[in-house]
Amino acid sequence: MQNNQTSQEIIKDPTPLQETWYNLKKNKGAMVGMTIILIFIFMAIFAPLISPFDPLAQIIEDRKTPMFTNGHVFGTDDLGRDMLSRLIYGARISMAIGVISVGISLVFGILIGVTSAYFGGIYDKIVMRIIDIMLAFPYILLTIVIVSVLGPSLMNAMVAIGISQIPRYARVVRASVLAEKEADYVLAERALGAGNFELMFLTILPNCLSPTIVQATLGVGEAILSSAGLSFLGLGAQPPTPEWGLMIASSKEFITNAWWIVTLPGIAILLAVLGFNLFGDGLRDILDPKMRN
Repeated sequence: MQNNQTSQEIIKDPTPLQETWYNLKKNKGAMVGMTIILIFIFMAIFAPLISPFDPLAQIIEDRKTPMFTNGHVFGTDDLGRDMLSRLIYGARISMAIGVISVGISLVFGILIGVTSAYFGGIYDKIVMRIIDIMLAFPYILLTIVIVSVLGPSLMNAMVAIGISQIPRYARVVRASVLAEKEADYVLAERALGAGNFELMFLTILPNCLSPTIVQATLGVGEAILSSAGLSFLGLGAQPPTPEWGLMIASSKEFITNAWWIVTLPGIAILLAVLGFNLFGDGLRDILDPKMRN
């Protein structure tokens, strides 16, 4: 018997990634933040191609040239260095600082949070008391103390920021693992003979990543801001590195007669932090079931 049933279009359920992207596109704030982030990432990757001048080249006769003068779109600083080129290369440094700092804190925070919640007992109490002590210090003060011990440099600033942010990731991951470790699917995996490593990192952790991803996105913006603050204090990047915070620190006395030298790096910091905050808030609204419409 011939099958005369008309063919119907098979509609597949969207994958979690497709659903996240669909919801993300509906969040205007998140899309604005993502656009800002992508622009800075583009600048960081293609800095040698799009930069009109060498960011370290000094043209003494062009010192403190105003904007849109002599081919310098954003003017020059007190040493005749092109501001636009320095801002573009500063994006490369700031993006690297944010990613590396958050990467350090994320790896150690996840490791500490997962093991502490999973094993519990005296180990959990000791680890959490150490975390509480670190949280008792103001974040920026703890960062300054660490970088002072390690020595002022860009790499040490990234390490200091990463160490200072470990407690917040550890607390977030620990809370999520505590809520998941007694779930039925975990008990079923344990009954099937899964080991501790498999249960912690392959079974429980993937279901606890949503709040961690949101925290990490917001943490990148905070790391950029913290690095700029350290450089402003002379504890981060050192001259002549084109880092935004250092650019502000080295030219703050020119704010009255060459405002663009101080203002433009500040605007770059503002936009970068704003982009990550908007994107992080959008991810929180999408990934947190309580925040969904």
